[in-house]
Amino acid sequence: MTKIEPGHVEIDAGGTLFFIAGPCVIESRDHCLKIAEAVSHVRDRLKIAILFKASYDKANRTSIRSFRGPGEQEGLDILQQVRQQFGLAVLTDVHETTQVCAAAQVVDVLQVPAFLSRQTDLILACARTGKTVNVKKGQFLAPWDMKHVVDKFQATGNSKVMVTERGTSFGYNQLIVDFRSLVIMRELKVPVIFDATHSVQIPGGAGTASSGNSEFIGPLARAAVSVGVAGIFLEVHDDPARALSDGPNALRLDLFEYLVDQLLELDAVCRQHTIAG
Repeated sequence: MTKIEPGHVEIDAGGTLFFIAGPCVIESRDHCLKIAEAVSHVRDRLKIAILFKASYDKANRTSIRSFRGPGEQEGLDILQQVRQQFGLAVLTDVHETTQVCAAAQVVDVLQVPAFLSRQTDLILACARTGKTVNVKKGQFLAPWDMKHVVDKFQATGNSKVMVTERGTSFGYNQLIVDFRSLVIMRELKVPVIFDATHSVQIPGGAGTASSGNSEFIGPLARAAVSVGVAGIFLEVHDDPARALSDGPNALRLDLFEYLVDQLLELDAVCRQHTIAG
């Protein structure tokens, strides 16, 4: 049974649909807390299991002039406040082995970005914390290649790993989702997540930043739930047009509850009617 709360994260690969949601990057303390409060209200009204997601340092931005976040010390302090003030378990990504220990002391789940999904030392460092870790499948990886990632992780004795589909490179500046990958990765016997917002991203599509097609978030999320996933990843923002990172592929905050409710209803139906073949 999936259970998510500060200090206790237990993800059941076959459990009720859970969600990862929050802004791409911590833009400010006030903004992060505003989004966290809204997410916590949705959690309480819909009785969902949810991880709050926000990055304190976006090291893989397109341009040197792109906003990266408040940095480690202030960022982790803000995430700790989210945990304490709203009772939300939190997830953040790490880009280097030197970031892992400090982040693991604060957050409930560590995340390995897609670009770094083959970085053995980073995966091992995350696994050795004993934390649950979400590894995003690289845009360049086949779904069956995630077996090697999971093997690396589990070699440490830690089995608390999740894998996330976030689209596959399709020519230049384009991503495409092969929904077969969700079925294939389920064979790894670990929770499979679908990232509905990064999958609609257009990497580098705005020249010095990524662009995206947010109108496809809902359709792709519904498709993923119909195929069968453990969780849905959604970056949400109250004003995507003014977001400091990934605005074009973010879900508007005011649409979050509606989409989550829709996905929960679809998930319940799909679990009752398994289609053979």
